[in-house]
Amino acid sequence: MRRPDRLLFLLCGALLVAGCARPATVKSPKIRGTERVAPVYRLEDGEATKRRVQVRDAIGLATQRLTAGDLAEAEKLARKALRLDPSAVDAYTVLGAVESRRGNLEAAGTHYRKAAELAPGNGDVLNNYGAWLCANGYPAEALVWLDRAMAVTAAGSRASALANAGSCALRSGQLERAEQDLRKALELDPVHPAALAQMAVLSFEQGRLLQARAFAERRLAAAPADASVLQLAVRIEQGLGDRVAASRYQQRLRAEFPEAVTDKTGEDPQ
Repeated sequence: MRRPDRLLFLLCGALLVAGCARPATVKSPKIRGTERVAPVYRLEDGEATKRRVQVRDAIGLATQRLTAGDLAEAEKLARKALRLDPSAVDAYTVLGAVESRRGNLEAAGTHYRKAAELAPGNGDVLNNYGAWLCANGYPAEALVWLDRAMAVTAAGSRASALANAGSCALRSGQLERAEQDLRKALELDPVHPAALAQMAVLSFEQGRLLQARAFAERRLAAAPADASVLQLAVRIEQGLGDRVAASRYQQRLRAEFPEAVTDKTGEDPQ
């Protein structure tokens, strides 16, 4: 959760759900004896339906442009959707991600909160706002929103909210809750990268170095490495006295994330 947009953009798969308009209703053919009756089409192509389709398409295109890194066009399309429908939740989500990518974290939070207020029953949206709050220094408030997210999220997709809640509890010093939520997340998704990384951090901070090593190794196997997990792996191996393993992780850190190396020896930042 070091970069808000990384954790917040766990919403990608849900961006288009809320905005989808229903297609025109097509009834199946009826058969009377040997006579086939043509299907009856009820085409609901009034202005309201057209507007819903336009909103859906604008949000879809905005999401594509965001993924491609075209923030200006993504913002333009999201605002177009909001002009058509000021209650378009997914448009606010896109705007939040755009501002987060730009580093405008306060503006991002405003958009995520608006989305959460418009969709109090959407677990993904509540999870996004809770993650933003935690990443920006509001852990107590974040846990309230993340608890709401877990209450309305189906079990199959609850791992993300649990991982965020566990990470937030860890940041606020609630170690018992942190471990409880992170382990629940891993029960639902044993290879959830954020939950594995945070369990490695928690175990390391509690001095359980062998357990920390196991979680760090699982995290590195589950997804591409980032600088923070390699730095943690170095510290774990140093704590265990394994200089060879620590050196191996340091080499990876220098090769993959040179910007994270701050001194001339190539040691990871302490």
